[in-house]
This record gives sequence, C-alpha cells and structure tokens, in this order.
Amino acid sequence: MSSDTAAVPRPPARGNAAPVLTGAEAVVRSLELLGVTDVFGLPGGAILPVYDPLMDSSALRHILVRHEQGAGHAAEGYAAASNKVGVAIATSGPGATNLVTAIADAYMDSVPLVCITGQVFSTLMGTDAFQEADIVGITMPITKHSFLVKDASEIPGAIAAAYEIAGTGRPGPVLVDITKDAQQAEVPFVWPPKIDLPGYRPVTKAHGKQIQAAAQLLAEARKPVLYVGGGVIRSQASSELLALAEATGAPVVTTLMARGAFPDSHPQHLGMPGMHGTVPAVLSLQESDLLISLGARFDDRVTGKAALFAPHAKVVHVDIDPAEISKIRTADVPIVGDLRDVLVDLGAAFRAVTGGQKPDTTEWWAFLDGLKDEFPLGYAEPTDGLLSPQYVISRIGELTGPEGIYAAGVGQHQMWAAQFIKYERPNAWLNSGGAGTMGYSVPAAMGAKVAEPDRVVWAIDGDGCFQMTNQELATCAINNIPIKVAIINNSSLGMVRQWQTLFYDGRYSNTDLNTGHDTIRIPDFVKLAEAYGCLALRVEKEEDVDAAIRTALETNDRPVVLDFVVSADAMVWPMVPQGVSNSYIQYARDHAPTFDEEA
Repeated sequence: MSSDTAAVPRPPARGNAAPVLTGAEAVVRSLELLGVTDVFGLPGGAILPVYDPLMDSSALRHILVRHEQGAGHAAEGYAAASNKVGVAIATSGPGATNLVTAIADAYMDSVPLVCITGQVFSTLMGTDAFQEADIVGITMPITKHSFLVKDASEIPGAIAAAYEIAGTGRPGPVLVDITKDAQQAEVPFVWPPKIDLPGYRPVTKAHGKQIQAAAQLLAEARKPVLYVGGGVIRSQASSELLALAEATGAPVVTTLMARGAFPDSHPQHLGMPGMHGTVPAVLSLQESDLLISLGARFDDRVTGKAALFAPHAKVVHVDIDPAEISKIRTADVPIVGDLRDVLVDLGAAFRAVTGGQKPDTTEWWAFLDGLKDEFPLGYAEPTDGLLSPQYVISRIGELTGPEGIYAAGVGQHQMWAAQFIKYERPNAWLNSGGAGTMGYSVPAAMGAKVAEPDRVVWAIDGDGCFQMTNQELATCAINNIPIKVAIINNSSLGMVRQWQTLFYDGRYSNTDLNTGHDTIRIPDFVKLAEAYGCLALRVEKEEDVDAAIRTALETNDRPVVLDFVVSADAMVWPMVPQGVSNSYIQYARDHAPTFDEEA
C-alpha cells in the first residue's frame, strides 16, 4: 500500500507564520491533512481535549461506538474494504486496553490501522494514576510501531509517521499514545512535519536475479501451484495475479485471507486450501513440485504439520516482509518486494524464458480435474428438520451477488461463508484470519459500510460471536449505517462443539448457548435487535429463507437482523485434523483415515 498524503491540500508554507494550536487541535488538523475522513472512537478523560476540536471539524466524521473493541474492528473493516488506513480513538487505561484485541487482530492480518489513545499527564506516568496503563508497553509485540508523545510539538510528526508506517510496506497497526498535558499545550503547528524513520525502508522492487530464478523454476515445473495469500489483496495486485495465472496455466489456491483475490469462477481456481479447504486445493499443494507463494505465510491452518507439507515441492516465496520468508518453510528462491511489482516482473521474465509458451501441465490438470469431479464442495442435509447453515449462507451470496461485502465472525459460520459464497473480487471478504477474534463481524461490517456506503454489507455471524459485540447495532441505527446481519444460530459455540463431537466423545462441556431451537432463547435475538432499532426476522423454514434475505436487501433505512435457526449437528467439511499431514484430509466424517493418527 502507499500513503495517500500526496494529493492532500497543504496549509500555508513554512515561510508563513505557523498557526498556534493546542496539541489536541494538532491531532485533528493532522488527520484532516492526511486525508482521513472517518474515525471511530469513544471519549474519556485522558482523550477529552481531542474530542473538543473534533466537534468543530467538518472534514472528519466521528462515529461514536459503544465499546472500544468495536472502534478497532470498525476501523479494520473500513481499511479492509477500502484499502485506506483505518483510524480508532480511545482514552487511557481501560479504553486503550479495550483496543488491544483489535490491534492484535490487525497485526495478524496486516490491516493498516492508526490507533490514537489518550494518556494520563506525563507527571503522573508511572504512579498508578487513575486510568493509567502502559499501553505502549502492552502493545509493543502487536504493533508495527508505537509512539509515546509527551510534547505537543511532536504530535503532527507522530500522527503523520504513524499513518505512513501503517499503510506502507507490510500494512499493520500503529499506536500513538498522547499524554493529556501534550494535548493541552499550545505550540506552532508546522505542516508538513519532518518524518524521520531510521531503518524503515520497505523494499518494493525485487532483485532481478531472484525474479529470473523464479521464472526458470516456473517454466520447468510440471506440477506448479500459485499459493495466494492475503498479501495479494493488501498490495492491490489481483489483476496482475490474473495475468500471471493465465500466462502460466498454473492452478491457483486462495487462502482464507485471500478469498476474492482470484475469481472463484475462473477455471484455474481450485478453491481454499487448509484445515477446511477443498480437496483439490489441499491435495494440489501436497502433490505439487513447485509452490509459488504470493503474500502467504505458511500458516499452520494451511500447512497442517509443517514438516509434512508439500514434501516434493520447491518453494518460491514472495513477500514484502523479509521476516516471513523462510520463517516456516525454507524458500529455494526468496523474493522480497511489493507483490504488484513482482508479479509484473515475474510475468515478463516467464514469457522471456518460455518464448510465450505455456509449460506442459496436461497430466497435472488431469489429476486436479479428477479431484474436482470426485470431491466437489457439498454438504449433508440436516436430519433434525432444521435449516442447513450452508444453504442459508449460499443463498445470501447468490441473492446479494459478488459486488456485496461479507464480514464473518469466527467459527463454523466463518468457514461456511468462505466456502459457499462465491467471491469474484478482492475486498469483498472480511474476516479475522490470524487471531480468530469472536465479535469481529458486526463492527467490521459497520466500518466497511462507512467506507463503501453504496455496497450491500453483510455481517455473517454466529450466535456466540454476535453476543460479544452486538451493541454496535446501536451505533449503526443511530448513525444510519444499514448493515445486514445474518445470525447462523445453532444455539452453541459451533466449532468448539464440532471438535467435542469428533475428539471428545460428544461431551459438550460449556458449549450450549440456549439461543436456538427448543431452548429458552436467552437472549431472543429478534427482540434484542428490535430494541436496538433494527428490522428483525426469525427464519426457521427453508421456504422462508429467500424472502427474508430479499427483505433485508430491500431495507436500507435501518440495520436488519435475520435470526436463522439452524441445526446444531451441521459440521464443516472437508477437514484436516490438527497436527497431521494434509494428506489425511477428511471429505466427510466417514470418508477418511481415523482421527487419532498423529504422524
């Protein structure tokens, strides 16, 4: 990603008398000059000075959330849907620590985020003052960088640097913690500030010899796979990926974070790899002789037992973050650079090596096409008469279409949404991939709708996840953010329950939530949603599914919540048990080796 600061209007040049502003006014003015238009936050004592000038800003829309975690996830959703930098604001102490989950989430998934927190007076720091927390220390392992600002004159530089760091190189969260006395002090406001970031020089242009070596391997491979990660989306390189894939004829797999980076409808696409990936995608990696890893990090959910992953494959690993290369799997050809540039260069080098001819992968495609035919993605209908969650989610995708945005929570519904909605474009699929944060969906959908108001935005949530952040429905209703929420209500912590079924002899310890069929329904999601000013419908019969979805799609004057009462016995398949080779992929419960093999 690149900073958008170049096109931002500038205030008077340095030669003119600089206006004198408080540090708090400098925060607001800096955000305006960086081109930020939307921020999510919740005020408190230590950040109160910033909220006063924020009230007068005509360029910044501040959305008052109901919990700081919601501000963080909303800023993430905003960023992930738009490729802009998301901004969240919170006060000191518990306000700041409530942002920690979202900061960790953004760090794991490379989401560009600037989090601005208030801090107690600098003279009180270290005294266990009221609402004091060392948020810089707390977030050090989960941010790209953290700034502690005690001097008002440093505020413009810190905000500008945070914005630059968050959105360039490998994107990620940056924290700016500003003491209350720095916010209150008056200093000349100088813009643009001098940004000095020693050591921060992201490499975007890859080494030519490495590109040449990768092109040679790709030309020689007979079983290549383009292993596509979320970096392709973050670098906005989907069209370049499509060009390379079609030039090489290689199959493509898109990880959970990369859904939509390559069109699902394309004949070269094999689907999602990993623990709940498609059989063709998983086995293509296992049987390949060359992996071209593009912005992927060999996550354990993709590799299974890493030592047994793709045992016969050479690896070309492309990433803008050199720390990722060879971290888990040693790369035969390491390439550090921006994917957008690398893909163009690799395509040109490949054409030069092959003379524009595609390698012969006929046998490889015959094997893969056989897997596609034998193991299509499907599901078993529930035997208890309740709705099939896979059916519900597939209908949401079909009736909404590829221009919609789908933000999922974490668990079974997340995997079904990744599997059964067809993604044709990047930035359409938002989820918490690395951290697996329950409660991500509703606030992320809210942020996405703010960023992309003309798109339909769905939060596909579980009954467990929904109860963690549903208070942001109030934010949506009051601020005219008409998201659609589909609760896949199986009355349980579904993925945990699935593991209990498979690995713990069906001993359902503390996974029943009493929200669904034949329960006391606490809470009643329809009543809850109505209390939050939403249109709410409960759906229990298959013949009512389409009508409810259409009603949601036609309702744009308020948020809509659909309570889909689904079977608790539905499971996510395929599945690779944790800690074994991906060769042991289970197509269904009775179609695989036993689960107890820990080879």
